Amino acid sequence: MTSLRGRIAQIIAASGPMSVADYMAACLFDPEAGYYTTREPFGRSGDFITAPDVSQMFGELLAVWLTVRWREAGSPANAIIAEIGPGRGTMMADMARIFRQLEPQMCAGPQFVLIEISERLRQEQRQTLAGSGLDPEWFGTVDELPDGPLFLVGNELFDAVPMRQFVKTKAGWRERCVGIDGSGRLCFVAGITGADTALLPPGAGEAPEGSIAEVAPAREALMETVCGRIASNGGAALFVDYGHLQPGLGDTLQAMRGHAYDDVLAHPGEADITSHVDFAALAAVASAHGLDTELCTQGRFLVNLGLLERAGQLGAELDEAGRDRIRDAVERLAGPDQMGELFKVLAVTAPASAAHRAD
Repeated sequence: MTSLRGRIAQIIAASGPMSVADYMAACLFDPEAGYYTTREPFGRSGDFITAPDVSQMFGELLAVWLTVRWREAGSPANAIIAEIGPGRGTMMADMARIFRQLEPQMCAGPQFVLIEISERLRQEQRQTLAGSGLDPEWFGTVDELPDGPLFLVGNELFDAVPMRQFVKTKAGWRERCVGIDGSGRLCFVAGITGADTALLPPGAGEAPEGSIAEVAPAREALMETVCGRIASNGGAALFVDYGHLQPGLGDTLQAMRGHAYDDVLAHPGEADITSHVDFAALAAVASAHGLDTELCTQGRFLVNLGLLERAGQLGAELDEAGRDRIRDAVERLAGPDQMGELFKVLAVTAPASAAHRAD
């Protein structure tokens, strides 16, 4: 039993079953034993590989998108160019290379920011970006950012923000919680808290017993903060994550440990726990703020931005083995059976009438 698992069991024994959201938060962000506060999760030596680890092309193409949005906004010198949840800083380093090539003025004027709460990861990011030509600043939340139009990217951000689950019982929808079974092991149980079916995905009212529904108020709250900032000051945001374009019922809670799926309740604090993102809910938040939105798959997004052309440029300088690696990276990023369809992209931009609001 891990120390965190023992503490979670003690809390449940003293206070009753714990919501899935609270369980996720404890497993991922506990100050002493949380997954992201104590471990190096990224890359082949960690538990999972993200798109920036697959190829530099991912960050480079996102930088192209940001550069175009910045130009469309009038190239504001007081812009904030930010990444939220920047991992080891790999993607920002790849983006910096493109910023310098396409728009040197972008590196000289706007302020570059990394939004990161973990001091351990901040130190890694500083090392990664030491030779990038950028002089970024670090903040803990979007609310702490200085004034100016915000141009923000987030890769695999929302999937790790805790969400709530509800289960259909004979008595109706009840919050799904983590409890303790007769053997002292963690298990899923139905709590006493009900749910307003109007807040659940379509079809919840007619769903059979045992169905699972997921809602993510914390994700929508974060989206509210970002969109409120862009609606007031101008800018754009781009979010890439795995999830679905339309809401629906189903259990997407999952754990990854050592590049393999793990029992969600087996190793608290030792495995990455995530769930699929409801992109329609996030897009609705942006639309409510009067922002323009575009939803598509990662494969379509990257190909439209020039993934194949960039792969050709890189491959032209390599031997056959190198070109094979580039082809494998393209398939991994955009292939329909890999990240291309599973991962989605939400682009949010201030309307043209608001583009120069903060100039």
